Amino acid sequence: MADNTQKNPKDWVSGDDPMTGAQESYLKTLAEQAHKPDPTEHDLTKAEASKLIDTMRQKAGLEK
Repeated sequence: MADNTQKNPKDWVSGDDPMTGAQESYLKTLAEQAHKPDPTEHDLTKAEASKLIDTMRQKAGLEK
């Protein structure tokens, strides 16, 4: 059985919508923890924010 619980952000129907409030808040938290500039100062889409969250989590060692 294929696992379809995770979809690539580029395949999201709403991927071009602006990032959500939750994404913005989490990105700010990750940036603060990493002592990096706030990435939410740029207008990000949901898909871009998701990819950036994944990248920042990997760099912080928060990914499995």
